[in-house]
Amino acid sequence: MLVYLMRRIAQSIFVAAAMMVIVFFGIYMVGNPVDILISPDASPAEIEETMARFGFDKPVWVQFLAFLGNAVQGDLGRSFVHGEPAVQLILYYMPATLELAVLGLFFSVMIGVPLGVYAGYKADRWQGRAIMTGSIFGFSLPNFWVGMLLILIFAVELQWLPSTGRGDTVDVFGMRLSIFAAGGLQYMILPALTLALYKASLVTRLARAGTQEALVQDYVKFARAKGISETRILFVHVLKNIMIPIVTVLGLELGSMIAFAVVTETVFAWPGMGKLLIDSILTLDRPVIVAYLMMTVIIFITINLVVDVIYTLLDPRIRISGGSA
Repeated sequence: MLVYLMRRIAQSIFVAAAMMVIVFFGIYMVGNPVDILISPDASPAEIEETMARFGFDKPVWVQFLAFLGNAVQGDLGRSFVHGEPAVQLILYYMPATLELAVLGLFFSVMIGVPLGVYAGYKADRWQGRAIMTGSIFGFSLPNFWVGMLLILIFAVELQWLPSTGRGDTVDVFGMRLSIFAAGGLQYMILPALTLALYKASLVTRLARAGTQEALVQDYVKFARAKGISETRILFVHVLKNIMIPIVTVLGLELGSMIAFAVVTETVFAWPGMGKLLIDSILTLDRPVIVAYLMMTVIIFITINLVVDVIYTLLDPRIRISGGSA
């Protein structure tokens, strides 16, 4: 297992380095922030002075080497607009996005796994077909439309939940979190459900396929012969064996929830990293954009690594193959 983990860590470092090159040149080759940072009436001398101050007058490869040297020390640049370190800004807004993504993933599991197991158990009946038909809507409906529909129903018509903002927060290890505050959790429900809809449909289909495959296995037949109840067979024996692919996919989907929560955060005016990214794109705040993308890459890599570790715990064959590599 140690050899397997070392190989995965080496692969993760290589991916992070490759993405750093792609992200830097992909962002720094587009547009000129000076056009936004200074007045349109600025003289050529003022333009040159501003470009020199931010290092834009140097060749791109020189800027990249300077960026690389600073990145090794944990410095991804200073925001042109806010005048603060870009990493510090990202870390300030990150807890809001993380807690929203985690709650959305929790809703996905709580909705998708039971529905998928039941749909697999009732695959040839109308209940199973109805659940799978409903999952198609989850895949098809765009997030922004779902968000606005939830706002219309639960915030405008029924007035059960707030529609925008973050609400109350509590300080947990220096992070401002809404999920532990009664006045903040209610603000999270609608955006978290919006994020969860697509993922719940995906989990439903995965759980259904795994359940159908597991129900014909010998251990299920043996459990039935022993007189074990169908509920226990489904939610103990079957569920344990279908969790490997579900855990793998959920790990990847958590990363995508964090990275692509931009639309949901915009619809619900949720003050997370997505809102910061949109504002930074509009002002061509390159350091913040690069920091956001690199932090997202690191989150994806870390989640994948953790998922692989969990995978080895669920499937001993991974440890065996890793140890013999």
